[in-house]
Amino acid sequence: MLGRKPLVCRSNRTIDFSHIDDPSVRRALEDDLIRDAAALTPRDLGQLSRPGFRIVMYDTLEDFYLAEALEYIHAWGQATADNPVGICGPIGPTEQLPLVARLVNELGQALQHAHFWGMDEWIGDDGREVPTDHPLSFERADRELCFDRIATGQAMPEENLHFPIADTEAFRASWDGVRCAVMQGGQGDIKHWAFNDPLRREGAHADAPPSPEEYRKLATRIVELHPITLAQNARTSGGGNISMVPPRAVTVGPVETWQAEKVSIWHAGTHDNPFGQRLTALMISKGIADSAVPMSLLAGHPNVQFNYYRGGLGTCAVEMH
Repeated sequence: MLGRKPLVCRSNRTIDFSHIDDPSVRRALEDDLIRDAAALTPRDLGQLSRPGFRIVMYDTLEDFYLAEALEYIHAWGQATADNPVGICGPIGPTEQLPLVARLVNELGQALQHAHFWGMDEWIGDDGREVPTDHPLSFERADRELCFDRIATGQAMPEENLHFPIADTEAFRASWDGVRCAVMQGGQGDIKHWAFNDPLRREGAHADAPPSPEEYRKLATRIVELHPITLAQNARTSGGGNISMVPPRAVTVGPVETWQAEKVSIWHAGTHDNPFGQRLTALMISKGIADSAVPMSLLAGHPNVQFNYYRGGLGTCAVEMH
């Protein structure tokens, strides 16, 4: 039980988190949803599991990141010549990546039939994906932290490494004929996975965000990032230097996400805040999908797992600093 009255889903109400600092928008949120999310204890979170949505808790960061790394190993272990299998992985978190390389090497796992899709990449001022010498290059991070560390005889063929670029055609085609066993991700402050931020509230969406059905039609594409996303990436990757964070990126979309057999989201407590970590779990558990809270759209995916480091859950209690 969530402690107060049971949460009621009212499908005619709009939950809009695209400008959470705006009091007029905050008043549009479901009061009971906010109340119940903020009140969730770690034990409550574990009870939100349902068919198609599983919540797993880890007591140590070592166990947390090892479990994340093992998803790579288990996915790639299914790959054969006539059944190529891959995983789509994020930058953020990254701590699992060196563990992946070490496990592959120690287990003698051969990756000739395995695939990997990068989740997203920055777009530069020239309209192209940033080069790998850019300080925030996701491709470089994947290569340096993982793939360059795998023994030569076991390494994944270069043609099986798929990193999104500005011209998305080849990347989108790479999903055809290859089974994506798992799409991993983290959750940002704006409640995104990958760079699936809330859409701008303008034009056709000036009065309401797009419906979940409309948002789910989005595939890999170039996006203009929400200011909260820019600030978060400056904080987590650039010491707060927001000037180094490109305002646009190329990202996988819901189309690719729904091609993954499983979506596995990893909450270490270093990206989204205590309230956000609770909110999206509650919405997915209760089947509340709203594109203004993009992560909640995973309520419609048949196999989602939220993974939490218990020590990173924090509290929603008021603390003045």
